[in-house]
Amino acid sequence: MAEFITVAQVSQVPLDRGLGVKIGNREFALFKIDEQFYALDGRCPHRGGPLGEGLTENGHVYCPLHGWEFDVQTGACIGNPEKRVTCFPTRVVDGKVEICV
Repeated sequence: MAEFITVAQVSQVPLDRGLGVKIGNREFALFKIDEQFYALDGRCPHRGGPLGEGLTENGHVYCPLHGWEFDVQTGACIGNPEKRVTCFPTRVVDGKVEICV
């Protein structure tokens, strides 16, 4: 059963790049775009790059290893539509960001 888990304070999530977070053994990438929070799988499907360390621009994150570009709202890979990443619902409660896993 899915549940929301606190992963960060709102103030910890930068505006121009992701924030890598772990829940158990699983990695997630957390983003703040236009005051909204988004969570994706933490690893790029290309070579496993840490998406949480990627820079963001215009609602997209760029994998720091090879530059693959993903839409943070949909998980779609801009250059290769077959290689999307999973998105996870987020919410903010009492100044803390939560991811539904």
